[in-house]
Amino acid sequence: MHIFEFTQQEKEETLVLYNKVRELLDDSLQKGDEQHMRHHLMRAIEEQQMHRNVFGLNPVLLGFQTAQLVVEEIGLRRDAVIAILLRPSVEEGYLTIDDVQADFGESIARILRGLQRIQQLYKKNPVIETENFRNLLLSFAEDMRVILIMIADRVNLMRQIRDTEQLEAKHKVSEEAAYLYAPLAHKLGLYKLKSELEDLSLKYMEHDAYYHIKDKLSETKQSRDAYIERFIKPIEQRLTEAGLTFHIKGRTKSIHSIWQKMQKQKCPFEGVYDLFAIRIILDTPVEKEKMQCWQTFAIITSMYQPNPKRLRDWISVPKSNGYESLHITVLGPEQKWVEVQIRTERMDEVAERGVAAHWRYKGVRSESGLDEWLTNIRSMLETSDGMEAMDQFKMDLYEDEVFVFTPKGDLYKFPKGATVLDFAYHIHSKIGNSCTGARINGKVVSLRQVLQSGDQVEIMTSSNQKPKHDWLNIVKTSRAKSKVRLALKETQVKEGLFAKETLERKFKNRKIELDESIMQVLIRKLGFKEVSDFYRQVANGELDVNHVIDRYVELQQGEQPVTGNNVAESAAHFVLDESRLSHNHTQDDVLVIDKDLKGLDYQLARCCQPIYGDSVFGFVTINGGIKIHRTDCPNAPELRKRFGYRIVKAKWSGKGSSQYTITLRVIGNDDIGIVNNLTSIISKEEKLVLRSINIDSHDGLFSGNLTLMIDDNTQLEALLKKLRTVKGVKQINRI
Repeated sequence: MHIFEFTQQEKEETLVLYNKVRELLDDSLQKGDEQHMRHHLMRAIEEQQMHRNVFGLNPVLLGFQTAQLVVEEIGLRRDAVIAILLRPSVEEGYLTIDDVQADFGESIARILRGLQRIQQLYKKNPVIETENFRNLLLSFAEDMRVILIMIADRVNLMRQIRDTEQLEAKHKVSEEAAYLYAPLAHKLGLYKLKSELEDLSLKYMEHDAYYHIKDKLSETKQSRDAYIERFIKPIEQRLTEAGLTFHIKGRTKSIHSIWQKMQKQKCPFEGVYDLFAIRIILDTPVEKEKMQCWQTFAIITSMYQPNPKRLRDWISVPKSNGYESLHITVLGPEQKWVEVQIRTERMDEVAERGVAAHWRYKGVRSESGLDEWLTNIRSMLETSDGMEAMDQFKMDLYEDEVFVFTPKGDLYKFPKGATVLDFAYHIHSKIGNSCTGARINGKVVSLRQVLQSGDQVEIMTSSNQKPKHDWLNIVKTSRAKSKVRLALKETQVKEGLFAKETLERKFKNRKIELDESIMQVLIRKLGFKEVSDFYRQVANGELDVNHVIDRYVELQQGEQPVTGNNVAESAAHFVLDESRLSHNHTQDDVLVIDKDLKGLDYQLARCCQPIYGDSVFGFVTINGGIKIHRTDCPNAPELRKRFGYRIVKAKWSGKGSSQYTITLRVIGNDDIGIVNNLTSIISKEEKLVLRSINIDSHDGLFSGNLTLMIDDNTQLEALLKKLRTVKGVKQINRI
């Protein structure tokens, strides 16, 4: 971070923006605003208490650029602008929010408090590529202008970092723009800003793809404009002849949406289905709307061949958010597809102003309570003087949900009233079963503690902890309840088996043969209705084993005299049984997952077939299981980029008797005997099994896959060295 100082160019730009913003705000500024603002800014600059950001950009100039954007593009006024300009001073810590409240009022102080709360959320290193984080931001913002300022701030920053050399920071800012800010702008109906964020993030992250599409669009612009004109002209003529009043807008898709189509359809630029779209907006009274829309539809489909699969009728049955329109894709001149949207002025107004109108059908998931709120935002922005309505507008959207962080920044959503124990079971059954409590925001709490939005939760566990029956009253989620029930059942079974083994061992030590039918009679005589209750009391020591054996002997002697049949075969047999028992509990190859978690269920991924000794990581699947991948797995970069929050550390610990499946890809000269030489080497290797071989021969070369069972990567490396010495082998690699 560099100490802040103005360059001459920055001074000139700031002065121009200062006058521009003052002019835009003139009618909303209050007496003393400008004087107070100049005082705070000049003091911060003179005392050099501000710093340039990671890109070396001037915070005051950035503030004025963002201020101009929020006024011109979004329609915000005095409160938002002053909050934007004072934000760097508040973040640097020399201007308090109380100072701001005294000079400018509660409304601006509240905006700054919202920005500060969100800044604190960011310090928890959240994984921002989630719907949950977007919703947590919305619920934390309190004042809607906070989110609008954040979007404008990111748009401005994206504009300014075009030529920066800080490539890593630029990439991070661009990723956030794509994953977080563009979807937020979309939800709020800020379509222009959303498109700019998407296009700029594509430009910075996929430079070649962006310029490839941009160049293609530039090459075809003249012909495209001429084409749209040729397409529209006969339509205008026919609609006018039909006596309709209308206007037509033509447009080309954004670079980002073209790129998305190319990715989705795996096609080149030329293969994008509908580059063109036109909108026919009819000026008609409400009672004639449907009739005239369908009349227009009939005229267009009689002129151009429609694609019936691409018809969308939201006039007969409007969308649940009020969106009404007819969409049809037709085959225009030169066999090019064009999307045509038909609607009235009223419908267009609803679609443009109703900020929830467009985002649902683009696939963004609806959330409880958002619709009504979103539909009102833009009207409130445009109509409220001094933002009185907005000031009263508090966010109670997520009153039924809480969002909490893990220490790594992953974010989870729970129903209101969920506890630490719910959180523990959400992470993993093993964590839940051994949970003793948690640290919430650094403070130790019990497992009964109710979670609050924004909490950072670190679960504490103990190997001595076991699930208890009253846990069913502590957990709130059905998922946790079912896991507690399962754990209680498993505990009961384990205790029963342990008690049974203990009894059998004691019987053998006393050389008494255990007869199951006599034992069943004894259990009833001891007053137990359930066998499981009997074994549970034996396991926890409530029932003395020696007392049980004495009663058993009494019962046995009452029914049957003691004979040689009741004596164990020999001590040697007993010892043999012990060794067999301990063998069953030998830990095989063990993976330590995350922070020293052993014994978790995991599977080895088929895509990269990891073996003992490989560098590996774990990936938490949707159903909660863990798949182990090699760190050089071909799928690893995509998993890390898209699902970084589901990656856990993993390493091998201990070595057991397991063998692993691997596949080797071999390419070589198709010489006589080469395959025999390869298989001969493999067959001579100790503890190595060749499971399958699949060879193709073509033009004097052979290529094929060998599937083997192998102990570990050390044995693999040794084998590869030997196989590479075979004459005629050109290449041999593990797949």
